[in-house]
Amino acid sequence: MISIPKVAIVILNWNGIKHLGQFLPSVLNSVYPGLDIIVGDNGSTDGSVEFIRTTYPTIKIIQNDQNYGFTGGYNKVLEQVEADYFILLNSDVEVSADWIAPVIDLMESDPMIAAAAPKILAFNQKDHFEHAGAAGGYIDKYGYPFCQGRMFYEIEEDKGQYQQSHEVFWATGAALFIKKHCWDEAGGFDDRFFAHMEEIDLCWRLKNMGYKVMYCAESEVFHLGGGTLNVENPYKTFLNFRNNLLLLQNNLPFWRAVFIISVRIWMDLLALLRFLGEGKRKDAWAVSRAHQNFVLGLLKGEHRKASALQIANRQLQAKHYPLKGVYNGSLVWAFFIKKKRHFTDLDQADFL
Repeated sequence: MISIPKVAIVILNWNGIKHLGQFLPSVLNSVYPGLDIIVGDNGSTDGSVEFIRTTYPTIKIIQNDQNYGFTGGYNKVLEQVEADYFILLNSDVEVSADWIAPVIDLMESDPMIAAAAPKILAFNQKDHFEHAGAAGGYIDKYGYPFCQGRMFYEIEEDKGQYQQSHEVFWATGAALFIKKHCWDEAGGFDDRFFAHMEEIDLCWRLKNMGYKVMYCAESEVFHLGGGTLNVENPYKTFLNFRNNLLLLQNNLPFWRAVFIISVRIWMDLLALLRFLGEGKRKDAWAVSRAHQNFVLGLLKGEHRKASALQIANRQLQAKHYPLKGVYNGSLVWAFFIKKKRHFTDLDQADFL
């Protein structure tokens, strides 16, 4: 008799009663044997918990005593969840009934696949990709993340151009499938990130440990996006720029990290000047604060505590860097100077 993996969908909520009311019905219609649906609440004050208990009594609730952010919130909640697979699902995602099985089948096909994500389309424009994940994540040699279907602010229409499942560099946290033992082995999210790019950091660690991260084209979901932090929020700008530096610090071999971070700080200053030129003074200040916070963390000796296994695997991987899914070029140069707006415009020979 074939054993069916136990799967748990875990939705982290913070004052998201509106999204829960809108999107939970589609999640509850998911078809998969023995599926657990769990809402982890991050100290909400908007009546979310009471709403779930009253409206959806079959959903299990795990409550945190305060808002620990996306990273700390999930770390605390998942300590209390037993399953073979976790699906970390944003509260503003609409799913189809059969969205789970294709991803699980793909991950079951190879014991070295640690994480995966479905195709992410925009809820409000369902024939276009969504910013947070699109058709699988990549990264350039300077640490700029991008996706098949999304480079910087350029979003592509889904015309079936990315209908092949394959290995990528990172899988979006909006609908992240991950094997529990891999989550535990990698140590979960880095709490310092709070929110944004934490899934890229996790996927990078997994790849440094020899695992694969996949994009599953046979499954698709629809993401509203911006449910917690609007794209125009300067705090989001701060997190993106600060966390991108943490990402490099955590995962690159030491001397490569020193070099790449030095280059990135100068490139970020160009972004700061661009914000000023556009009259976005708060965003420009957010970039400056991101650099200050990162440097202050270095001076304080703050860093992710890596396990002996992670350190050993990182040292092993350093000999083989870079990894599958890395674009061995500058995305900034390709996009802003050479005007390459789509993933397919990039020279595929530059991908590793």
